[in-house]
Amino acid sequence: MLKILFLAVLQGVAEFLPISSSGHLVIGQSLFGINEPGMRLDLMLHMGTLFSIAVFYRRVIWRIVSRFEWRYVLKICASTVPAVVAYFLFRDFVDGVFENVRMVGALLMFTGAVLVGTRYMPRGSRDVSFARALLMGCGQAVAILPGVSRSGMTLASARAGRVDPEKAAEFSFLMSAPPIVGGMLLDLMKGEPPVPADAADPALGWGALAVGAVVAAVVGYFSLALLVKALKGKLFWMFGPYCILVGLLTIVFFR
Repeated sequence: MLKILFLAVLQGVAEFLPISSSGHLVIGQSLFGINEPGMRLDLMLHMGTLFSIAVFYRRVIWRIVSRFEWRYVLKICASTVPAVVAYFLFRDFVDGVFENVRMVGALLMFTGAVLVGTRYMPRGSRDVSFARALLMGCGQAVAILPGVSRSGMTLASARAGRVDPEKAAEFSFLMSAPPIVGGMLLDLMKGEPPVPADAADPALGWGALAVGAVVAAVVGYFSLALLVKALKGKLFWMFGPYCILVGLLTIVFFR
């Protein structure tokens, strides 16, 4: 239970900060020797962070729904296409990377280099057009690899497109909802039981997963608020050195 709580906090922090939640979960599970029970642990943790997105951007979501801003919804749908195509084209390769902790470390270093690079990109004030939504979607497609930060790639792509930082953050996290939901549906379609059939106490398994989701949601909410502040304060690039350091330590430790 303590290990699951640790991974839940890790997920809540890393899902929104540009440091790759999937990469940190791979490293954390390797360190603790955790085998995901039945319905995968990261499925429940992503449900928690998806809830934190809905709460944090509840006013934006209500505005989109109440005013029927269909163009904004279409932009979100368009931004999802590159990740869907990339996943089905390179699914076997991506699954293999999840088993290679040292590769995850190398990809974390790649993420760090991109983040540091954003320091030298000029800030813009543009809206998210369809073309810029696709550009951010391409960044999200690269981030299906564990160790590559989804928020890092999408926000770096938005910076390259001169998108206003606050609007970029809003769109980046709303566009994450379809891939997260899609990933959860793919896992559910595998037909695995939520808890192993031979578990000593199935109720405890359900409880641990539920608590993990709640903790990930709470921590994720505050992490999201922190990232939005960092974007406003021009500190986004400072997550880069952290990613480079963690990636390097991962490569050295798992030799």
